[in-house]
Amino acid sequence: MAHKSATDLVNEAKQQIENLSPDQVEEEISKGNATVIDIRESDELQQNGKIAGSVHAPRGMLEFYADSSLPYHRPEFDKNKRLILHCASDGRSALATATLKQMGYENVAHMDGGFKAWKEAGKPVA
Repeated sequence: MAHKSATDLVNEAKQQIENLSPDQVEEEISKGNATVIDIRESDELQQNGKIAGSVHAPRGMLEFYADSSLPYHRPEFDKNKRLILHCASDGRSALATATLKQMGYENVAHMDGGFKAWKEAGKPVA
């Protein structure tokens, strides 16, 4: 069996998920019906800032925060709500979004290009 690279896994994930541009994400935030989940590590947020109102859930804890049967579960992870994930560029959030879909989250998407694309598009940073 041929082994897959990280890039292969990310590309496969992107085929299975909703990929949003920074403009689309900003529009959803402005409508007030989306929770933005920032899955970068804490030091990345401290160094680079974040999207105002986003919820920090580092990639390593995502599945535990998202599983309502666990004590780690966070209320921001609600299967009835719109969730938009992002990381620094977009590899981690593509994989994480595909994982949440496997866990039964249907209204979930990720931001293509990640925080880098958000900043390059001139969007506000907190």
